[in-house]
Amino acid sequence: MTTHEKKDLKSLPSTLYTEEYFLTACEGYDVFLESEGQQLSRRLKEAFAVADVQPGMRVLDVGCGRGEIIRHCMRLGVEAYGIDYAEAATRMTQKVIESERETLAAAGRDVKHIKAGVCRSDAKRLPFPTGYFDRVLMFDVVEHLYPWELHQAMLEVHRVLKPNGRFIIHTAPNRWYDAYAYPWVRRLRILLGEGDKYPKDPRAITPVNQDVHVNEQDMLSMRRALKQAGFKGKVWLDSPPQNRQEHFILAILRRIAFDVPPFRWFFEREVFAVAEKIDKSR
Repeated sequence: MTTHEKKDLKSLPSTLYTEEYFLTACEGYDVFLESEGQQLSRRLKEAFAVADVQPGMRVLDVGCGRGEIIRHCMRLGVEAYGIDYAEAATRMTQKVIESERETLAAAGRDVKHIKAGVCRSDAKRLPFPTGYFDRVLMFDVVEHLYPWELHQAMLEVHRVLKPNGRFIIHTAPNRWYDAYAYPWVRRLRILLGEGDKYPKDPRAITPVNQDVHVNEQDMLSMRRALKQAGFKGKVWLDSPPQNRQEHFILAILRRIAFDVPPFRWFFEREVFAVAEKIDKSR
């Protein structure tokens, strides 16, 4: 890569990710505040369950944010580390780690052997040995990385992951929803008199996303990004629970949109992936 090409590569400034962002806009902030970090939001809980983290593992949380995933790893007796390039995130995660140590000690757990930590680092340069981790998690981070950054970050994940380890991703929104389904949803909601809740730019539903979302994914792009970085695995879609009381015709349309292919490929909101290194010896 030439010097000129390097100058053209974009990155979001870390200063966009303030403590206010993590406590007012970042996914799961409401549950974090309500439980003081003891509980996970619905989205994070589902993503963490997919990771199948077991006692004795080594786990890396890339883009650890507030640190609640590290807390839950500590409870399982897992050696867990978080990295984030935002100073506010590393500060908040360190507080969560210290709080969990106190909680575990008060419950009679021997915390001397619980290894956990956080450092400020770029996802494209992970400060860990090759082949060190059983699990690498990247929850709600992908959409904040430009394509070139995502590729470099995935190459680093590939390096630090054990040969039989797993790379778990959650990202939202599904790009196909924003590009193809949302305009029709917006038209329908305008007809129903609810247009003020559906701005033309779907990122504007959460205004801060207009500044920090730069690389939403769909199933195909996620598979392609993983393959290009030397991974193979499963990619699938899911959505938040749709607990709406509405006219039966809308309920039928919703059922079709979320349950029937190919419609669900465009209406499901969230992208999950579980990947392993490609075995080149085969």
